[in-house]
Amino acid sequence: MILSGLEIRKKLGNEITIDPFKETQLNPNSYNLTLHNELLIYTDPILDMKKENKTKSLIIPSAGLVLNTGSLYLGRTNEYTITNNYIPMLEGRSSIGRLGISVHASAGFGDVGFAGYWTLEITCAKPVRIYPDIQICQIFYHHIEGDFVRYHSTKYQNNQGIVPSQLYKDF
Repeated sequence: MILSGLEIRKKLGNEITIDPFKETQLNPNSYNLTLHNELLIYTDPILDMKKENKTKSLIIPSAGLVLNTGSLYLGRTNEYTITNNYIPMLEGRSSIGRLGISVHASAGFGDVGFAGYWTLEITCAKPVRIYPDIQICQIFYHHIEGDFVRYHSTKYQNNQGIVPSQLYKDF
């Protein structure tokens, strides 16, 4: 079962934190999250799962930045979220998808107890100009059945910015 927008608002400050929260971004069954003005791109020509891959920062100016096909851009939300007792899920907005922009390769599924900014794995089907602070994706919340252990991670929990892959720490 997915929480309605009205239920999301009721849970704010208790079981759900969205900071900052703007009423205009609340939907019937989700909340729109906005794009921070910084992106990271990997600079290594070949990415290696067993090592820390180098990145370079790009700033999206107010006039916009053109994303190119064949590139992966890591972004993050402006909003810091904390989710207790629900499973947070992230999806792109349909208006963004209709421009050929994907906001996650596979990381749209959150864990109960996650606290942090959402790192976005942005790709595009055609070159497209993006802008900072656009409502790029939406978060929604599923009920969880049964006992559970809250998410905790030394890799991603309580992050303060864009977090590239930390998979190398598993080897």
